[in-house]
Amino acid sequence: MLSIDRIRAQLIQLLHLRESPHRTALAFAAGVFIAFSPIYPHTLLVLFCSWAFRLNLLAILAGAFINNPWTIVPILGATLWTGLRLMGMPEAPPLSWNDLSFTSIYDQILPYAIPFLVGGIVLSSLGAMLGYPAAYLVISKYRKRLSHPAEEPLPPGTGLG
Repeated sequence: MLSIDRIRAQLIQLLHLRESPHRTALAFAAGVFIAFSPIYPHTLLVLFCSWAFRLNLLAILAGAFINNPWTIVPILGATLWTGLRLMGMPEAPPLSWNDLSFTSIYDQILPYAIPFLVGGIVLSSLGAMLGYPAAYLVISKYRKRLSHPAEEPLPPGTGLG
């Protein structure tokens, strides 16, 4: 039979609530790395990292969801731009809309695959390096506040407040 205590214990285990701020921040940073990663699909990478490294799934998802429908275009553009700059390549020429066959599009995009990978790895690494200390700071402050809650004022009419 399922009890409230058993459900609470399972939820705490699932959310990794007893893990250190370091480990939770590490999971968040892994998610940020995945968000900027040029390797898709990100959801499968999140699930794999959570399982393989036993990281907090919600923390990884929070980091990975930096890449969402509202941010995907700027992230992809920044990834390609960064790769092109680092590799000293010119701006990407526009696609030829005369032939939209798979081979034509593939031939036009192929020269930019390596710059895209390079830009993705650089931005992924930079994002993870910035995401870890930010998450660690937020988590540490939040947990410190939970362990030392501010004293609540006494209710009116007690004669002491």
